[in-house]
Amino acid sequence: MQIYLDNQTDFQPDTALLNTIAQHLCTRDVELVLTDDATIAALNAEHRGKENPTDVLSFPLEGDMEHLPLGSIVISIHHVTRKAKELGHTENEELALLFIHGLLHLLGYDHETDSGEMRAKEKELIQTFDLPESLIVRTEEKL
Repeated sequence: MQIYLDNQTDFQPDTALLNTIAQHLCTRDVELVLTDDATIAALNAEHRGKENPTDVLSFPLEGDMEHLPLGSIVISIHHVTRKAKELGHTENEELALLFIHGLLHLLGYDHETDSGEMRAKEKELIQTFDLPESLIVRTEEKL
């Protein structure tokens, strides 16, 4: 299992933590793209019809062939920096939270349609890797 990093920013991610998380969840390779708000906004508009930047997007590859990558995760480093500062944790912790969220989507979880399975798995992983509260928990608290 390998993460193929396409870092389009100056941010230096903790790749050891991300690799540990990925190896805990799957055996297939994953592409991770770190980008800015403008790029992720364009992808969000093109693929989801939403005209704004977002924090993380996941693009699973079709098919279940073990030699193919699982898919791609795109994360906005602008969002990572803002949210980490706002919530008082490190940028690498925020990146790890979004990476977990994106990877769970690649693995077939969907918090918008499931009965809480993704949220439960995310909480379990956050505890396993000693990370701050999850994206889903933050989103649900605003509802």
